[in-house]
Amino acid sequence: MSYQIIANVDNSARAKMLVVALRAYGFHPLEHGEGGLPGVGNIFGGGGVPVQVPEEEAGDAALLAAELLKEMVVGDP
Repeated sequence: MSYQIIANVDNSARAKMLVVALRAYGFHPLEHGEGGLPGVGNIFGGGGVPVQVPEEEAGDAALLAAELLKEMVVGDP
């Protein structure tokens, strides 16, 4: 199965919340550490924590992720 990055989240706590929310909506995102080196962040770029879903879910999941991230940012100080 091939995965696609749908979002690069600025911190790991927010990325974990996004993964949980995507699962609640029926998507199948990779957990942190799956498909990469455990404990190692995005070593190839500074774009944040990547959130990945199967390619066939990427279009719908990206739209939902964008909306969820907007809501998460609104509550930040």
